[in-house]
Amino acid sequence: MGGFILRASKAIVASVAAVGSILLAAGCSSSSSSTTAASGGTASASTAAVDASTATSAAAFGGMNGLIAAAKKEGQLNVITLPSNWANYGAIMKAFTAMYGIKITDANPEGSSANEISAINELKGKSTAPDVVDVGSSFAVSGDASGLWAPYKVATWNDIPAAAKAANGDYYADYGGYVAIGYDPSKVKVAPTSFKSLLNPIYKNQVAIDGDPTQTGSAFAAVYAAALANGGSLSNIAPGIAYFKQLKAVGNFVPTEGTPATVQSGATPLLIWWDYLLASEVTPVVKGFKIVIPSDAQYAGYYDQAISATAPDPAAARLWEEFLYSTQGQNLFLGGETRPIEMSAMIANGTINKTEEAALPTVPGGGGLDLPTTAQNTAAENVVTQQWPSVSG
Repeated sequence: MGGFILRASKAIVASVAAVGSILLAAGCSSSSSSTTAASGGTASASTAAVDASTATSAAAFGGMNGLIAAAKKEGQLNVITLPSNWANYGAIMKAFTAMYGIKITDANPEGSSANEISAINELKGKSTAPDVVDVGSSFAVSGDASGLWAPYKVATWNDIPAAAKAANGDYYADYGGYVAIGYDPSKVKVAPTSFKSLLNPIYKNQVAIDGDPTQTGSAFAAVYAAALANGGSLSNIAPGIAYFKQLKAVGNFVPTEGTPATVQSGATPLLIWWDYLLASEVTPVVKGFKIVIPSDAQYAGYYDQAISATAPDPAAARLWEEFLYSTQGQNLFLGGETRPIEMSAMIANGTINKTEEAALPTVPGGGGLDLPTTAQNTAAENVVTQQWPSVSG
C-alpha cells in the first residue's frame, strides 16, 4: 500500500464488478448480519480432510470453528503492502493475531498493487508467497483475468453490494473513500473548494497528485475525478487528462509524487488524494491541515481483497477474509477513517460505530457510489496510458 506513496498506488476507481449506483446510507438487501469472525459454525467435518485451497466458504470446513482450527494449524499468514498507518491495518493485524494466535508477516509494506501482483507470480510455490492481497480494482480485475485468485465467499457476503464484488467470490471491495483536496492553510491562503478552483493562479507550483496515474491507482482516481468535474464521465476520462494539462499550463501542477513529506516541506502544499489517507497520513504531520471533497466531483473508490489461488496458507487466508468482513473488522476499517464496504448494512442493522461514522468528511450533496464497469475502467486505463505522457512530458 505504499506507506505514504506507493500504497496509494493501489487505490483505484471503485470496485468494477457490475454497473450500479449505491447510496452509502441506503440499506443493502441482505439476509445475513455482520458478526464477529470468531462466531458461528461447528466443525462437523474433519478439517484434516478439507482441501483449504479449494474451499469456497467456511461451510467447507464444517463452519467457522473448523476454519479456525485449520488456520491455527497453519499458524501463519502472509500479507503484503499493508503499512500500519494505512486504513488502520496496524490495529487490524494486531487484533487478528490476538484473536487467533496466527503470526502475520507483512512483506513490502511500502509497495504497490503492481508489486503485489508481481509477488504472486514470482514467489509462486514458496512459503513466503502472499496468501492474500489488498489491491486497487483494476489490479483485482486483471489478476482475476490471469487466474490468480481463489473464489471464496465470506459469511457476510450478502452485506457486500453486488456492484462491489465478483459474483463468484474471486475478489470483493473492502474499504474506500472519496478523492479529496488536502491543503496546508499556513501556505495556501485561499481555501480551494473544487477542481475548477485549483486553476486559480494563486496556486502556482502548489498542486500535486501522488504519482503517475499510469502506475499509481490513486493518481488515476484523481484523473477520473477531474474528468467528472470537467464534463467527462465514467465512459470518458479524457477531460481529466485535459484538465491536468491545463493545470500544468497555468503553472499550478507540480509533476512530482505528492506525499505527506512534500506537503510538510511546502513543495506540494496542495495534494489531491483519498480523503482517508489525507486524514490518517498527512493530518498528523501538518498542523491545521484541511481536507475538502470537491464540490464539482464526488468520486468514490474502493480497494479489493482477493485470496491467492496458490496461497501457502490457504486456511489462514480465508480466516483473514472472514475477520475483515466481520463487524469487528469493518469497524476497524472505519476507525482508520475509511468507509467500509458493508457500511450501508451496518447502518441498517445498528452495528456501525456511530462516533467514527460521524467523524468522516462531509460529502457535498450526500455522496454516492457510481461504479464504473470493467469495460469502462479498462477503457479509461488505456486512454490514460496513451495520453498522460502529454501531461508529464
